[in-house]
Amino acid sequence: MSKNNADDKKIISVRIRKPEPKPESSLLYSEKDIRRFVSEFVSSWIRGDIIIRFPTAAELAKKTPLSIAFPTDPSVNAELKIKEHYVDLLSVIAGTKPSTAEEQQRAIDEVFKMLLMFRSANRIEGKIISNDLEKRIQDLEKTTANQTKLVEQITAFLFTPKKPKPNKPAS
Repeated sequence: MSKNNADDKKIISVRIRKPEPKPESSLLYSEKDIRRFVSEFVSSWIRGDIIIRFPTAAELAKKTPLSIAFPTDPSVNAELKIKEHYVDLLSVIAGTKPSTAEEQQRAIDEVFKMLLMFRSANRIEGKIISNDLEKRIQDLEKTTANQTKLVEQITAFLFTPKKPKPNKPAS
């Protein structure tokens, strides 16, 4: 019996739990989609394909009327701060400013909100171009080159003079 007790102690009981099914997300855009939108937006702005019309000092002055007592216009500082904040966010996203993963995600989320705000306020001029545009252009160029080769081959075949067949003498 002592041998059976020793064998029983070697047995390890294990419970297998099925992983709980992930609830389906009702989000319209995934985190990956938002990253792609932000990337395309920022790339388009950097390339100059779009122009963002940031609020001007005059527009900001309407919200904060100036008192005659102030010798400088505080709205000019606010205009610069908005642009500096935007560039600061881009520096975090691009990785040129040291930041944590959380700070990077917050910057992406904030730039996405700015994109929506600028678009809804009609402050974006130009077209946000997809990052895969270069790849699509290369594919089109490749297809065009292949089609050009085929046309040249067909043209050469159709317009190459045929060698006359030798006439057989009638017997």
